[in-house]
Amino acid sequence: MLVWGLFILVIIFFLALDLGVFNRKAHVIKTKEASIWTTVWVSVALAFSGVVYWLFANEMVPNPTGLTPNNAMLKYITGYLIELSLSIDNVFVIAVIFSSFGIPDKYQHRVLFWGILGAIVFRGLMILFGVALINKFDWIIYVFGAFLLYTAYKMLTSADTDFDPRKSAMYRLIRKFFPVSHVMDGEKFFIRRMGIRAATPLFIALMIIELTDILFALDSIPAILAITADPFIVFSSNILAILGLRSMYFLISRMLQKFRYINYSLVVILSFVGVKMILSHHVDFPEWLSLGVISLSLIGGIVASLLIPAKGDPIAPS
Repeated sequence: MLVWGLFILVIIFFLALDLGVFNRKAHVIKTKEASIWTTVWVSVALAFSGVVYWLFANEMVPNPTGLTPNNAMLKYITGYLIELSLSIDNVFVIAVIFSSFGIPDKYQHRVLFWGILGAIVFRGLMILFGVALINKFDWIIYVFGAFLLYTAYKMLTSADTDFDPRKSAMYRLIRKFFPVSHVMDGEKFFIRRMGIRAATPLFIALMIIELTDILFALDSIPAILAITADPFIVFSSNILAILGLRSMYFLISRMLQKFRYINYSLVVILSFVGVKMILSHHVDFPEWLSLGVISLSLIGGIVASLLIPAKGDPIAPS
């Protein structure tokens, strides 16, 4: 429990440093700043794999699944890459939400900060529940695997339809609980108009981001549970991927059109993980295979997006 407590304290320290020091004043996050912070968060997450190795080598954390230090480190890296890749879908949705509610660029970081904080709490609860289910009912892993395959199929066959948060059931649900104002007052989540405390577009965007993250977690949590059911590895890889989501959003949200084939990478990853879960009691998938499939899928999607011109674009000269 000491290691868990220290890890959570470090995460709280990072979040306090982020909002209280580096982003105390609202400002537009430029591409250069986003690139630096994305590099920092990815480097921290990958360096943490060494901490995972050390913790398991010295038996500093409970090891209910009997992992060796090498396996624990590889499972952590694989789980982190899965969560990071699935977070790309979040970026697309967040960009649409901000655009729909007209959230100014300089206030987007504040919304994402509180959104990430809420996501950490919800992910922690869902991970606890998911690990408990797998440990108590072996057959639940088949349900998770089938769900991931279904998600991959829906992602592959669904038509590209515009998501309008203002017409969504989530927006209608929020309006039942809060009076809504379409006027913003700086970075305030609530304002008082004619004696009524009303939610600003910033708060509405925050709530919709929180609710959509819960929906995304229904995919990502089973996906990482296919790699390992060790609670500490699942939690730490998930949380560190979420922490890097803010800077990654500001880095790639301006280049969304360039990554039009990344969804196919996610389809491959979800399909592979789904098959792995269904066959987990019969086939032992080596860690290098999982890591290789995830890495090659992401690289393939990015390379295809950069090399294959979009319809209507002129073909680049060779």
